Amino acid sequence: MAADPLDDYIDAASKALALPVDDAWKPAVRANLDVSLRLARLVDEFSLPDETEPASVFAA
Repeated sequence: MAADPLDDYIDAASKALALPVDDAWKPAVRANLDVSLRLARLVDEFSLPDETEPASVFAA
């Protein structure tokens, strides 16, 4: 059975960041990444007209 790309990503990112991820945590980490990627896909697929300007930045 082939490894899931998200599982490979979790392993690689945890090694690169020297952040240990216990095997018991991996399903929760994977679920969080799955939701984050689905939300990011929605934002990425939302088309804006070329003349759209960024919002102003307000500071209190």
